[in-house]
Amino acid sequence: MDPVCHSLAGLTMGQAGLRRRTPLALPTLVLAANAPDIDVITMATTDVWMYYRRGWTHGPIAMVVLPLVLTGLMLAWDRFVRQRRTPGAPPARPAAVLWLAVLGTLSHPLLDFMNSFGIRLLMPFSTTWFYGDALYIVDPWLYAILGAGAAVAFLRRRRPDGGVPAARRALLVASAYVAVMFLSGLWARQEVQAGLTRAGRGEARFMVTPVIANPLRREVLIDLGDRYEKGFVDFTPAPRFRPAGYGIEKRDTDPMARAAAQSPVGVQYMSWARFPFFVVERTLTPPRVQLNDARYSGPTGTDGWSGMLVPVVDVPAAVEPAPPR
Repeated sequence: MDPVCHSLAGLTMGQAGLRRRTPLALPTLVLAANAPDIDVITMATTDVWMYYRRGWTHGPIAMVVLPLVLTGLMLAWDRFVRQRRTPGAPPARPAAVLWLAVLGTLSHPLLDFMNSFGIRLLMPFSTTWFYGDALYIVDPWLYAILGAGAAVAFLRRRRPDGGVPAARRALLVASAYVAVMFLSGLWARQEVQAGLTRAGRGEARFMVTPVIANPLRREVLIDLGDRYEKGFVDFTPAPRFRPAGYGIEKRDTDPMARAAAQSPVGVQYMSWARFPFFVVERTLTPPRVQLNDARYSGPTGTDGWSGMLVPVVDVPAAVEPAPPR
């Protein structure tokens, strides 16, 4: 998920009563909920940033190291800054800060798993990507639920209950929403699988993923070998699958596409791509290939944020068809 959603999750957990555990509870939860995204610094390099994202900093070792590091930083801030600014203020409790740092950090991979971008939960022990395909990366409904809960709790903070019930209800509703999206996604997958089986394509690999802002619709992407076909599932209220009427050619057998995939940039990109395809541009100087992922592209195959251009200096010769006998 995006940093706003992670921050709202940490903030709402704090407003649900955890902020009373110790001074610096709220900032600890918010920072911990975002801590695994420290790997965004790789976006400043010339490498493929998706190659590094949601890997080491989202794996089991990071789930131990990051809370410890954050706890040390928070306790240092408490001792050398906060208590000096406010003499006599109660110090932060180390055990409580550590527990909150662990809770906030663990919430991050749980939310990241729920979308189609994927997460390598077992890095560095395994590079396997895991996909929950339950939530859109930017989910306005989670914004609304968690944001409303945190806001109401803040406005009611001077009441005897401190606004805690409002934040707890928001967490409960958000959890129910995520569970319904996950289970309905599995239901939609069953409908798509049944449709492919009836069409004689039962072995085809496919993805069913949410669309932004509409929990009653899913986008479908089907791998048919040489191309991807798109479709949709609508809940009316039972899931109903229909093709979108367009697809994308993979072009992965083109010599230039193969050269691009085997380049250093291509190897990094292909390690992340789930439904990769290629757009070959021979008329340019130098010729180049656009690597893209059908998860995040439109009908033309050249749009979307995930495309990456790879110049191909040594242009392989085109494969000529065998002459007829």
